[in-house]
Amino acid sequence: MKTSMIFSKLVSFVLILQLLNPIVVLSSSSSLSSSNGLTEIPKKFLDFAKRKEVVDWMVGIRRKIHENPELGYEEFETSKLIRLELDKLGIPYKYPVSVTGIVGFVGTGEPPFVAIRADMDALPIQETVDWEHKSKNPGKMHACGHDAHVSMVLGAAKILKQHLQELKGTVVLVFQPAEEGGGGAKKMLDAGVLDNVDAIFGLHVLYSAPIGTVASKPGPLLAGSGLFDAVISGKGGHAAIPQHSIDPILAASNVVVSLQHLVSREADPLDSQVVTVAKFQGGGAFNVIPDSVTIGGTFRAFSKASLIQLKKRIEEVIKGQAAVQRCSATVDFSNTKKPMLLFPPTVNDKDLHEHFLKVAGDMLGNDKVKDMKPVMGSEDFAFYQEAFPGYFFFIGMQDENRPKLSSVHTPNFTINEDILPYGAALHASLATTYLLEAESKLRPTGGNLHDEL
Repeated sequence: MKTSMIFSKLVSFVLILQLLNPIVVLSSSSSLSSSNGLTEIPKKFLDFAKRKEVVDWMVGIRRKIHENPELGYEEFETSKLIRLELDKLGIPYKYPVSVTGIVGFVGTGEPPFVAIRADMDALPIQETVDWEHKSKNPGKMHACGHDAHVSMVLGAAKILKQHLQELKGTVVLVFQPAEEGGGGAKKMLDAGVLDNVDAIFGLHVLYSAPIGTVASKPGPLLAGSGLFDAVISGKGGHAAIPQHSIDPILAASNVVVSLQHLVSREADPLDSQVVTVAKFQGGGAFNVIPDSVTIGGTFRAFSKASLIQLKKRIEEVIKGQAAVQRCSATVDFSNTKKPMLLFPPTVNDKDLHEHFLKVAGDMLGNDKVKDMKPVMGSEDFAFYQEAFPGYFFFIGMQDENRPKLSSVHTPNFTINEDILPYGAALHASLATTYLLEAESKLRPTGGNLHDEL
């Protein structure tokens, strides 16, 4: 009797093993999700991106865009070029999104969805670099590298299209208008085309860092920012008899000095903040006190709470100091060109930071992945990070054997085009490995094998 029971249990155990074995084998044989497979992807993608025909293609795109710079929400020709290249690659997309924006899709068309982003707009700067592909649009220039950003995301799209079998989900290609103060990221979100995105990656060229290196950090990376304009009104008159006037220049001068106290006397010294008055316009004659003075500037901080507090105090100080000098004041925190009230800080997700370290380290070497100090510059990529986890990083482009590159937002800014394959491969690798890791987390484990059976 006991022997029969033991045999019965043994048969049952063998049957269970046979039932489970196919699942166990299937799980272990999905090799692309293995740690070894994930490690190989970044190097493989970079090798693909460095092929001469791929590099030449990206360089050609970048130069066409550079020759025809367009300001925010005016990127019609840039958008047309991008759509033409997506059509050639056989990549579907939605257009128009937020006037000129495009959202493309590579992969299964199913979740999870991970996005990579490029900004398209140029700056109102007259280019002084004399070269074959100099800007053909007077007073407009790609002086912040957005032409390279577009080329790199298209390069990533080409890589992804050639490796569709490795995509366990969908990569969303975000070509965004109006990063330079126009809040294009916010408008892309408001359009609802990114509602299903689980995470997003973005990059920016860095003129001062060596090529082949990247830099970023978890948490706050770039400051949030706001703008202000104020009109301080008094009573004009002859400069020789000021007692008959109410001098708005004196009032505005006191305002400028008092605004500096907001950071030095009111802010926590460990909470970095900036208030800068960069515009002061009033009067046109040496012997006439004007009726009014206009001032304007920017304020920045690494937390939204600090931004809101600065905004509140800036208005109070301007109106209060004007009143002390018998003047009145109006304060505006938006204008027609830059309608967003506050740009939030760029805050990198900590889990995505670990993912970035692994992918960038596998591609470039751990010694090429640098920790970066927070910067007071601002990026509207932060709007995406308020909606879902996001990660923003910088990619170096200085070649030590070439002349020192100029800073962004200057008329002599140039791009080291050798950077393009690195950016394209990083975009593609971050997205692909993110999807593979997400897929592996969703794969059935021992805890729910019973449901599968």
